[in-house]
Amino acid sequence: MFIDVLIAVLVFLALCAAASVRVVNQYERGVVLRFGRLRERSRTPGLTAIIPGADRMRKVSLQIITMPVPAQEGVTRDNVTVRVDAVVYFNVTDPQRAVINVEDYRFAMGQVAQASLRSIIGKSDLDDLLSDREKLNQGLEVMIDSPALNWGVHIDRVEIKDVALPEAMKRSIARQAEAERERRSRIISADGEFQASRKLSEAAAVMSDTPAALQLRLLETVVEVAAEKNSTLVLPFPVELLRFVEQDQHGRGARKPGADPGSETAPPAAAEPEAADTSGSADPSGEIGTGEPRDELPGQRVPEERTRTTPS
Repeated sequence: MFIDVLIAVLVFLALCAAASVRVVNQYERGVVLRFGRLRERSRTPGLTAIIPGADRMRKVSLQIITMPVPAQEGVTRDNVTVRVDAVVYFNVTDPQRAVINVEDYRFAMGQVAQASLRSIIGKSDLDDLLSDREKLNQGLEVMIDSPALNWGVHIDRVEIKDVALPEAMKRSIARQAEAERERRSRIISADGEFQASRKLSEAAAVMSDTPAALQLRLLETVVEVAAEKNSTLVLPFPVELLRFVEQDQHGRGARKPGADPGSETAPPAAAEPEAADTSGSADPSGEIGTGEPRDELPGQRVPEERTRTTPS
C-alpha cells in the first residue's frame, strides 16, 4: 500500500516537473504572467521553469517579420487612380509591451500599413510614385513607425513594390516618353549640325588662306573614293574655276566688237551718201519729163517709150 502511494506521488511530481519546464529558443523571449500579473523579467533562451497552474508563459519571436501589404487602390493628388502594394519589414524589440499593449501586434501592423499606404497615395503625385519611390518609402516608414513604438515593434524597412496603372494612362505615358525621346534626338542632331558647321567654317577659313590645302583635300577625297573599287570615279569640279570662267565671259561681253582693247576712242562715223541727181524726173505714166533729152550713146540701150492709144 505504501509503495503504491509512493509511486503515485512520484508520478505526480514527474508530471508537475514536465508541466513546469519550458524551452525558449535563441530567437525568442518568454513573457510570464503569474496569476495574471506580468513578471518584470522575461525568460531568456534555454531551459526555464514556471509554476504550473499559476504561471502562463507566452513566447515572442524577435526575428524580422516580412509582411506583405495587400494592393490598395487610391486616387493620387493629380487625380489618377492607381493600385499600389508594398512590403513591411519589422521586428519586436520589447516583448513585454508587444504582449501587454496590443492584442495581436501582427494584425495591428497590417492594418496600420494599409491605412498609411492609402494616405501616402493621396498625398503624392503620379510622377512621385513612379520615379521618387525612395522618398515615399521613407514617409511611409515614418507613418507606420509612429504607433508601432508604443507596441514594442521596430520598423526595419518599408518598400513600395508595384504601381498598377490603367491602360489609358499607360498609353499616355508611352506617348509622352516617345515625344520626349524625339525631342532629345532632334536637339542632339541640331547641336551636332551646329558644331559641324562651325568646324567646317573654320576649315574653310584655313583653306582660303592656303589654296594648296584645298587641292590636298581634293586628292584625299579622290583616294577615299577610289579605295572602294568603284568602276565610276566622280571628280568634283572646283568652284573657283567656274567663277574664273564666269568673270572672263563678263569681261569679253563688256568690250564692243571691232574696237581696240587698248584704245578708248570710238570708231569713225560712216561717210554720208552722195546726193542723187534731180535734174530730170520721170512721169508716172512712162512719159519723159520736161528736161532736155539725152543723146543716145553707141551701144547703149534706150528704153522703149510707152505710147497711149485712143479708140477711133
